Amino acid sequence: MLEHLEAQARDRGLLLRVQVGRPLGQWSLRMVVARPIDASRVQLLGEMKGWAYNAEKGLQLDTMRVIPSRSVGVGDLIWAATMAWALENTPCRQARLLAIRDDERQHRRLKRYFEQRGFNTVREVEAALWDLPLRMIWGGAGALMTGTVETVLQRSIRGWDQSAA
Repeated sequence: MLEHLEAQARDRGLLLRVQVGRPLGQWSLRMVVARPIDASRVQLLGEMKGWAYNAEKGLQLDTMRVIPSRSVGVGDLIWAATMAWALENTPCRQARLLAIRDDERQHRRLKRYFEQRGFNTVREVEAALWDLPLRMIWGGAGALMTGTVETVLQRSIRGWDQSAA
């Protein structure tokens, strides 16, 4: 599936690349979409960063960023490629992320965006002592959300396919 997405991206003039490391037996992940500018330069359009450990619920997503551009579907491509990578290379079948609460309006937008992707809120991470480990991992408070890798993949592929029309 990941190879198929790379080929589709190439057909649309985009580069889809994954960088994976294996520090301490875990996977570190950076999924990147870029557009070639010339033979030696590219323009970054978006990226996803995360890590995974060897468990069904082991996919942890940290950073999702899409640069505003005329490249419709870049976000869908990044989500689909990340989920395809997880299915093909890890035992992870559930993803987890934190919709950060820096600003209440932005937090609501993030939650709605992640819900459209197939994520559901598990609980709120606040200032309680038991929330400290999660706050250290994600760097703040917010809504802890989970989604099945397959659901997020299917919704993202649908969006990616629709963006080609």
